[in-house]
Amino acid sequence: MSDFNLYLTHMLQQSPGLGVAVMMNNYFHDVATALMMASAFVMHALVRIQAEMDTPTATLFFLKTYKRMITFFRYSLWWIIIGGVPRTVFYASFEWNHFADKQQVPALMVKHILMTVAVVYGIRAWRRLKIKVAGLRDTLPPEMREELMRNV
Repeated sequence: MSDFNLYLTHMLQQSPGLGVAVMMNNYFHDVATALMMASAFVMHALVRIQAEMDTPTATLFFLKTYKRMITFFRYSLWWIIIGGVPRTVFYASFEWNHFADKQQVPALMVKHILMTVAVVYGIRAWRRLKIKVAGLRDTLPPEMREELMRNV
């Protein structure tokens, strides 16, 4: 074990508060991943409903919802990135040792694969949605486009 890992292990043993902070960070990191994926699924459903209805009102509703939901996407993406730093730093001493001791390494590997797939899916879905939004915005009548811009 490296000197840095020994230091971190010692620090975690010395500070229960840090252990709680790392645990909460890891929990919120997982929640952020789930939030990103769930928001992409919700927006996918709304895209389909908007396409079925295909009215300016449905388009306006979709675009307003998109403006709100993009906030969830951005917060979750930033939490995944920023929260991933301490998760990576404390990974060996906080997660790996716990799972390795219980011989659950395959379960941990499956979890990380699923989480990676979820993040990649979420980013791809939101990028495709951004293109769709740009096209839909142009189809709105001028008064509805103004209403959409007023609520920015």
